[in-house]
Amino acid sequence: MSVDLDAIACYYRIHALGDPPTDRARFAVLRRCLPRFAELFARHGVRATFFVVGADLEEDAEGRALLAELARAGHELANHTHTHPYDFARLGRAEIAAEIDRAHAAVGACAGSAPLGFRAPGYEINAEVIELLAERGYRYDSSVFPSAPYYGAKALIMAAMRLRGRPSGSFLGSPRALLAPRGPYRPRPGSPYRRGDGDGLIELPIAVTPIARLHVIGTSLILAPSWLRRHLVQVALRAPFFNLELHGIDLADAQADEIPPRLVARQPDLRRPLAHKLAALDETLTAARAAGARFVTLAQVEV
Repeated sequence: MSVDLDAIACYYRIHALGDPPTDRARFAVLRRCLPRFAELFARHGVRATFFVVGADLEEDAEGRALLAELARAGHELANHTHTHPYDFARLGRAEIAAEIDRAHAAVGACAGSAPLGFRAPGYEINAEVIELLAERGYRYDSSVFPSAPYYGAKALIMAAMRLRGRPSGSFLGSPRALLAPRGPYRPRPGSPYRRGDGDGLIELPIAVTPIARLHVIGTSLILAPSWLRRHLVQVALRAPFFNLELHGIDLADAQADEIPPRLVARQPDLRRPLAHKLAALDETLTAARAAGARFVTLAQVEV
């Protein structure tokens, strides 16, 4: 189980909504959604990995305290860059290193130990990112998302937004990711989406089904009808490793958390009641436990 703690401002960039809110909604993911995940995971005995944006730790003392408490309880805090730039993998080497290093320091100070894992904004990496992580002693990266349906849907939405004169702040990554292995692997030097023979950093891809490579992430499980959700989870659980990625916004309550209506109108999962979202994730974790799954943080995955 992993949770990307992208702030509301990230979704404003995706949907080209202009300046993000500066009121209560600004810190909704850390202050409101994070405690709900803590309760959900406690009910199921789960120790999860939270991918944290470094700048959010500097700006939000309340959220920082909540994350420090989760770290003390045995959850893992990992690196999600310092400012969550969607063009992260297109930056220069020095800028990429700065994004990693500043978040590394902030996350380490909050958790009480240096982070061992990384996930890139928008799932986009390159060989240079892997090299920089390996140089810094990271145990794993978990950015590869080899889902053709997700990639295709994202490409269509971004193209439609551009035609309407409102280009998304997100970026479309390399299509080479679509052919990456579905299970854990050690990337080939210079080719992060191909399996290598070394003994360095491990890549932990986000869960997709075999053949069709349908994405099995929080958003799809929340939006899917119950029969499809159960099927996706059942198929994913057949693999030795099921890396279920969630986002903090998956447990947002649009009304109670005062999420601006303009974002709710563009983010379908925000239009689902919180009770529905919790029920979908409760059902998923119960099914995983019944199937004999063992929950570990990503840093504990053995390859």
